[in-house]
Amino acid sequence: MTSFPLEPARRLSPVTGLRNSLTLTWRSVLKIRTNPEDMFGLLLQPIMYLVLFTYVFGGQLAGSTHQYLEYSLPGIMVLSVTFATLGTGMMLSQDVATGVFDRFRALPIARSAPLAGAILGDNVRYLISIAVTLGFGFILGFRILTTPLAAIMACLLLVVFALAMCWVSALIGMLVKSAQAVQWWGFLVMFPLIFGSNILTDEAKMPGWLQAFVKVNPVTYLTEAERALLTGGPAATVVIRSLLWALGIFVVFAPLAVRAYRRRA
Repeated sequence: MTSFPLEPARRLSPVTGLRNSLTLTWRSVLKIRTNPEDMFGLLLQPIMYLVLFTYVFGGQLAGSTHQYLEYSLPGIMVLSVTFATLGTGMMLSQDVATGVFDRFRALPIARSAPLAGAILGDNVRYLISIAVTLGFGFILGFRILTTPLAAIMACLLLVVFALAMCWVSALIGMLVKSAQAVQWWGFLVMFPLIFGSNILTDEAKMPGWLQAFVKVNPVTYLTEAERALLTGGPAATVVIRSLLWALGIFVVFAPLAVRAYRRRA
């Protein structure tokens, strides 16, 4: 019996890999649009945060709800978008559990395309969260006190930081076995970062040991940058620190997430 050598797998060009990634990015966007529970959560969470924090804590922490709204809304934007990054890990975990990645492996597409598509597609989640927070904030009385360019920069900075954080979520999604576990471990990671910051109150009112953590927390720098770009104040230093933190998170967690993805997919 004559045996024939197997033809070596054809290497895909970078252009083809990019095209595959963009196709799967659109798949991620469609999953958001066709999942009413996910869309409902994206729309409702920022509204719930604004109402609860402004009207439950505002009078106690700032003297008036309007003052507190001006202080807290940039932080609530950070809170909402950071929690939204957990969607990346949850979707990846669901795709692995349901066998979708097995089908992707059988297709002539770039191996990294499903991971890149999931991360790029989540940009829509972040933009929805930002738009809802700002839109409902305007209804409650929040006003941008800087220029339109500064406001756009605030939104872009938040998206850049979220893209870095979603690699943390992707790593969790590749290490755990279910979407519920992604949510549990994700909250365990995100809670100290978010609530151990100055999102909701000035760190000067916190105990000294907590202030030490708050002052080096990347979420603190990001929140201060958002406040400066939306309501005024010195922005250069905190924006640069936020970008450096985003770059550091990406450099550390992106390779780890890709390695875990390759092992599992």
